[in-house]
Amino acid sequence: MNDDQLLRYSRHILLPEIGIEGQERLLAAHALVIGAGGLGSPAAMYLASGGTGRITLADGDSVDLTNLQRQILHTTAAVGRAKAYSGKDTLAQLNPEVEVNAIPERLEGERLAQFVASADVVLDCSDNFATRHAVNRACVKYRKPLVSGASVRFDGQVSVFDLRHAEAPCYNCLFPEDTEPEEMRCAVMGVFAPLTGIIGTVQAAEALKLLAGAGESLSGRLLLLDCLSMEWRSVRLSKDPACRVCAVST
Repeated sequence: MNDDQLLRYSRHILLPEIGIEGQERLLAAHALVIGAGGLGSPAAMYLASGGTGRITLADGDSVDLTNLQRQILHTTAAVGRAKAYSGKDTLAQLNPEVEVNAIPERLEGERLAQFVASADVVLDCSDNFATRHAVNRACVKYRKPLVSGASVRFDGQVSVFDLRHAEAPCYNCLFPEDTEPEEMRCAVMGVFAPLTGIIGTVQAAEALKLLAGAGESLSGRLLLLDCLSMEWRSVRLSKDPACRVCAVST
């Protein structure tokens, strides 16, 4: 690290759990963020400010006026622009040292597999089950840690599926694809603006910890937040031995 980096990241370096070695691991890391909306906004901003060396930001949507209530990567001037490019500009202002690769598309198939394979950690900040399951399958295939978040109305959830470990559950263990609950999206159900910030920030914290090698992740646990009462619950998760995704891959 150069002198400017030592100064910029000094508050991380002061933490014995991170230190210079942990910060250097962050600077050398590549994070893939799927979705530049309510969850992806705070997640990407903290990844960038915390010194993640390379961030791939993938989103196929454009900024809409209704997004601005919670999607803090974007400004009123960005309405109509691709979220990936708008987000890249914001992250460059936040930390110009971070390399941001903007992908203005919904990653699917081989394209999704390509980016997951090249990442050190994947943050699923999408808003639909089809994408979540596709990302999970790719992470299982390439043994990449997955940080998953969701928020709707006043309810949020976040977990880590650390697929580098054979005993860890995957997203499909928790929400089997063939028994998926009814889709709930904020465009129909509404969402409390700060909730997405809370959940997205927890996703960033988990990703940074994984990359720096600090602390204990949420692998094997699901955090649930009721934002109306501001109460958290923690639920233990276990691998489903009959899972059609991760059990087949082990």
